[in-house]
Amino acid sequence: MRWIYVLLLFLLLILSGCATVKPWERESLADPIMIIDENPIDAGMKEHFIDYREGSEGATGAQSGGCGCG
Repeated sequence: MRWIYVLLLFLLLILSGCATVKPWERESLADPIMIIDENPIDAGMKEHFIDYREGSEGATGAQSGGCGCG
């Protein structure tokens, strides 16, 4: 009987973590500051080395669908 209570508690904890994000709230979640990166300085240096090696620049860090709309 006790394991049923533990299971119900576990399910309640799991389901309480679900949240619906409204379309107008997605803007703040898509902010570049929300990108998880260990060390931004190292990431910037790595990007600089890749740009120098490839002779290209830009097109990094964009989080869009590829349609050109944002």
